[in-house]
Amino acid sequence: MVLDSPFPSPPSPPDLNIHHLFFNRPDQAEWPDYTFMVDATTDKRLYYKQFKEDVLDAITALGSPAAKAGLDLTAQEEIVGIMSENSFEYVTLVHALLALTTPFSLISAYGTRFELLHAFKLSKLTRLFVQPKYLASALSVAKEVGLSPQKIHIIGGHVKGHQSLSGLMERVRKIKAPRVPVRPATRNSLAYLVFSSGTSGLPKAVMITHGNMFYAFHQVVVIGQASLEPVQPPTPEGIPITLAFLPLHHSYGLHAYCFRSCLSPSTFVLLSNWNVDLALKAIPKYHVTNIPLIPSVIHQIVNHPRIAQADLSSLMHVGSGAAYLPPELAAQLSKLMPKDTSITEGYGMSECTIAALTQLLPGMLGGLGKTIPGTAGVLFPGMSGRIVRDGDSGSQDPVDCDVDEVGELWLKGDNVSPGYWNNEKANKDTFTSDGWLKTGDRFRVNSEGFFFFADRSKDTLKVSGIQVSPSEIENVLLAHPGKLIIDVTVAGVSGHGRTSDEKVPRAWIVLSEAGKKKGVTRTVKELNEWQKENLSKYKWLRGGIEVVKEIPKSPTGKVLRRILVEKYEKKGKKTRAKL
Repeated sequence: MVLDSPFPSPPSPPDLNIHHLFFNRPDQAEWPDYTFMVDATTDKRLYYKQFKEDVLDAITALGSPAAKAGLDLTAQEEIVGIMSENSFEYVTLVHALLALTTPFSLISAYGTRFELLHAFKLSKLTRLFVQPKYLASALSVAKEVGLSPQKIHIIGGHVKGHQSLSGLMERVRKIKAPRVPVRPATRNSLAYLVFSSGTSGLPKAVMITHGNMFYAFHQVVVIGQASLEPVQPPTPEGIPITLAFLPLHHSYGLHAYCFRSCLSPSTFVLLSNWNVDLALKAIPKYHVTNIPLIPSVIHQIVNHPRIAQADLSSLMHVGSGAAYLPPELAAQLSKLMPKDTSITEGYGMSECTIAALTQLLPGMLGGLGKTIPGTAGVLFPGMSGRIVRDGDSGSQDPVDCDVDEVGELWLKGDNVSPGYWNNEKANKDTFTSDGWLKTGDRFRVNSEGFFFFADRSKDTLKVSGIQVSPSEIENVLLAHPGKLIIDVTVAGVSGHGRTSDEKVPRAWIVLSEAGKKKGVTRTVKELNEWQKENLSKYKWLRGGIEVVKEIPKSPTGKVLRRILVEKYEKKGKKTRAKL
């Protein structure tokens, strides 16, 4: 059963540089000079016309020959790393590199040495732009991979001995260097590399092309055209204002702030990184109307000790993505929002450029749109999807699930990545020869085409030959009437199964104030009794329950179960060695 999107299909991607769609559309000629970005920490403002000039100056600074004060970046022969927190210059640099058809690799500035080494090696960087505070760690890793210090440049400041983006831009302005034109690109030209979350192994570098970006942009346009008549926000400039804190090195933040900002006039209040106290102050100060959120941040907001006093009255739309949002958490968030605030959830992954499923507002698409608790929505415009039965993922002729039967979600569309950079094995495991992307996520779909998340295929356990969903166990623990925990994750561990290779469920929990009052021993005892009352015996937590201060998560809220499992397994090996 192959399902198609209920939306009209976007146009096929042309052989054109994405820069032209972002900056050279006819409708943009009438745009006013509005506030494009605001730095929430310093209150510094960047206006749209100045931003466009900055991008043109950056194109010239990066693309001009060295004799004319430039870096002389070539097109597809370089991979330029970007390693920085969110900033105005980050957005400028991204657009300049796209215009030059020079691929870039988005590297998390918060990575450990091991993670940075993996990212540098896999990307095969030829240059790097790095924020001054991360220069020392970048130089150390660069030395190991053979990247010359002369090829390491500065973004967001100045450091003696290294060229900076702002310095290069200032030089071309001073000498009035001739503008470097936008370079040609095809739909298959590599635009950038973005790293997968690495929840169950080392991150993979996802390739995104100019064609992928064209299609993803037009998907958003089609959804916008199908939406109900937009309401003009009651903001100083009459345009939407978005709180922008998601990391730009991740697909969600990159598209929400760098690319969708070119769709229509809107202001972005930029946070260099997430700070819940600064965010709650910025919302009323800047009349924020929109916030793209992730479940881990929603969790922080609803549990903030002063959330009852926070002024959220300006909010008109809140979205959630990047990870599964439990219905209970969504309900808690809804209670805090103004009455007419819309709260939507979607589903996406870097391999789909950004998104694949979206919720429909009531009344959309001839009445198909309705409020359905727990749904991730319907397929994005131009996409096809199927739910493949468990165990059939590697089959030459996979069997599709029936309606409301849980299986692995497969996706197809022009926004789907051509594959992983320098990783043939992962490509064979993830992408089929006829264009399907195996997401690794288990869903069910109802008769109307609405999708419902179940869990990650890689996280699903087999205990005594029967499938066990960690998400189900987590939801049971969170549903304890005493509200003893505020966060939990469940994963499979060795050492307690009927065979040496069988993995059984183990839970890591973060205590709530109520749980802390009861104490660790009593809380664990009560949760253990509760899960046995509410789960079949084969789902019981035979691996135990452990209290931790926090659950490790990626910057976008995906739980890094592997870190907890590796730590537990390592501890178990040491114990067995002593015995």
